[in-house]
Amino acid sequence: MDDIKLQQGKQWLEQLLGLATLPVLVTADLTGTQTLDESYWLTIDHTALTAEQIEILTGTDGAVIDSIQYLVNTILNLGQAEDQRRAYTVELNEYRVRRQTELQQMAEQAVNHVRETGEEYEMKDLSSAERRQVHTFLKSFEDVETYSRGQEPDRRLVVRRLQS
Repeated sequence: MDDIKLQQGKQWLEQLLGLATLPVLVTADLTGTQTLDESYWLTIDHTALTAEQIEILTGTDGAVIDSIQYLVNTILNLGQAEDQRRAYTVELNEYRVRRQTELQQMAEQAVNHVRETGEEYEMKDLSSAERRQVHTFLKSFEDVETYSRGQEPDRRLVVRRLQS
């Protein structure tokens, strides 16, 4: 089942990129690279792309690659039972790996702030996938908890001391 889902993701993304006149290869694997949550990783081969094409596909603050990832997840999970849905992560030129490192650093800074001041800390400007990654990462910290506040597009992740 996993192999079929991976191949569907790979084929769909290659077809989408082909329609955008970017006939590139996509590799698919189950584990990804340094992933914080279980996900199918679809990696766009950037070697045939120009720096400008990579920049366009990534977008400002990852907006384009996030949108592509949203489309992949929405289309490939459409009509699937909840236990059959899979999370797909779209990677290009190590963007997700670099961003995960940034998110971990931001999360650790938030924890340090909460520990030092006792005040809750809001993390703004995160996509829903990034909020999920930070929630998952911060589960390993036993003295803090996280939740989301607000409505899209102004939804924020909040870190606070664990309520007893």
